[in-house]
Amino acid sequence: MVEPTNIIGTDLDEINLKTLVSIFWHGKWVVLWTTLAFSFVAALAALVLPKSYVATTVIAPVSESSSGSLSGLSSLASQFSGLAPLAGVSVSGDSKKFEYVAVLQSEALTEKYISSTNLLPILFEGKWDTARNNWKSSNPKKIPTLWQANQYFKSIRTVSTDTKTGLVTLAITWTDPKYAAIWANDLVKLTNDYLREKAIREAEAGIAYLTEQANKTDVVTVKQGIYTMLQGEINKIMVAKGSEEFALKVIDRAVAPEKPHSPRPVAWTVEGFIAGLLLALFVVFNRRKKYVPT
Repeated sequence: MVEPTNIIGTDLDEINLKTLVSIFWHGKWVVLWTTLAFSFVAALAALVLPKSYVATTVIAPVSESSSGSLSGLSSLASQFSGLAPLAGVSVSGDSKKFEYVAVLQSEALTEKYISSTNLLPILFEGKWDTARNNWKSSNPKKIPTLWQANQYFKSIRTVSTDTKTGLVTLAITWTDPKYAAIWANDLVKLTNDYLREKAIREAEAGIAYLTEQANKTDVVTVKQGIYTMLQGEINKIMVAKGSEEFALKVIDRAVAPEKPHSPRPVAWTVEGFIAGLLLALFVVFNRRKKYVPT
């Protein structure tokens, strides 16, 4: 057995395994109770704290070129490169994918959704008086605004893109699993509706402009080119009106999760055990003179 005096006077570089075992053995009760205390607190916190659920939906942005709306335009892109932008005709299909994902998480669309579905009382439940169906405070500065709700919504919504497959995952984290699934699916639908209406408006504006230009020229080749572009815009309207998933195709629809994402009692208890053990060992080692009698 290592002599206590040798343990106390030993430099850190000279402490061997036998010395460490002796130190921790003398401080075994500190290690035991600290570890148990941390494990208990972590487990209790996991059981008491509100549970959060994550609902995810997997979507695939639809390229404009794949929908057929740009049929016949690619060959005319160089010949009528000046006319196409003026008419609002897009000649880039894949770039639309980035636009669709950006719109999905845009502040304007999020505010529109929060406002139309009256989510303020749900997002700021602690400030809402259910009995009076009004805010608890009458002070305008303490009443949540759409801007604040938008900022808060960013913390519960995540959008990630798989660089290999191009698939996009929208995840909503909330205390109510049903709300999480509803919000995820609604945001995708709202994005599709918004982009569909936008595409129809742009196509109609392009048709009006191209029709006007066709009436102004008598050059046959120019008229043929314009009519081809007109056909592309008409196709775009047909595709938009005939497809609910105009911009974002749903691969896997969000469903209400049955198991919470956090907190997880078992995982938290294990983490609390490890944290308590490491802390106790650290304390015992640094106070080794107290645990080894002289």
